[in-house]
Amino acid sequence: MFDYRYHALSLAAVLFALALGVLIGVAIGDSNLVSSAKDGIVQNLNSELGDARQRATSLRERMADEEAFANGLYPLAVHELLGGRSVGLVFLGGSSDQINSLARGAVAQAGGAVATVAAVREPLDLTGISHAASGTHYAALAGSPALIERFGELVGRQLVSGGQQVGRELLSRVRGSLLSAFDGQLTRLEGLVVARSEPSGMSAADSEASAAFETGMIKGVTVAGVPAVGVELTGAETSEVSWYKGVGISSVDDLDVPAGQAALVYALAGDHGTFGVKPTADSLLPTAGATSSQP
Repeated sequence: MFDYRYHALSLAAVLFALALGVLIGVAIGDSNLVSSAKDGIVQNLNSELGDARQRATSLRERMADEEAFANGLYPLAVHELLGGRSVGLVFLGGSSDQINSLARGAVAQAGGAVATVAAVREPLDLTGISHAASGTHYAALAGSPALIERFGELVGRQLVSGGQQVGRELLSRVRGSLLSAFDGQLTRLEGLVVARSEPSGMSAADSEASAAFETGMIKGVTVAGVPAVGVELTGAETSEVSWYKGVGISSVDDLDVPAGQAALVYALAGDHGTFGVKPTADSLLPTAGATSSQP
């Protein structure tokens, strides 16, 4: 049976919906209302932007204060940790004036001195080295990666001993072919900074020879009981930390900041670890109180 009351309620609901739609349309079309809403949004955004700028300024000031504090604390933290010690710097595959300057500064700040700086020529000039080593079994270097590694071990020992062991004459003979640069003097070293950067475009044979020599050289240094520390800059395109770790020496991946320079000093003084800010680092600095004062 047809219910007039149901029909009337349905019609009233439709009319109400139409009236509500008209009101909403009028409200949306009201330019004053839209403008007011827009102004409110702009004010809110400007207020939030102002707050963000204030927070950024405050953070910059805090960072500047903390940096000033760190720079002031750094000399105290490393004071005389390397007092009177002679340290060497070796570049494998390419030298860097920035690393040279930073390493020298860090060592000097701790009371030590960089006495020897050498850059190994890579790819290795095996022909030149073999010719210079004629009359010895190292004259056959080109055909034996194992011999190249033993040669590298000899060079490592001689580099940190100042030529005070057997083989001094050989090192002097091959130095021109082995090194692309040398500054300072051969003297007994109590620490060695290593900066590795493998040249691009080397053949597989050249890479194998360089790897054998580098491994042997680090072995010779560590066998001599001298702490070696691998370094690189924060923005290094290719990190060598994994190589340093693989040959068993400490490393610092942020030499261009005070924390990295402090870590280098502590590592040269006896702490062992992988220090820095990159994901490969174990910590920023060694654990407080763990540093050895003995060479």
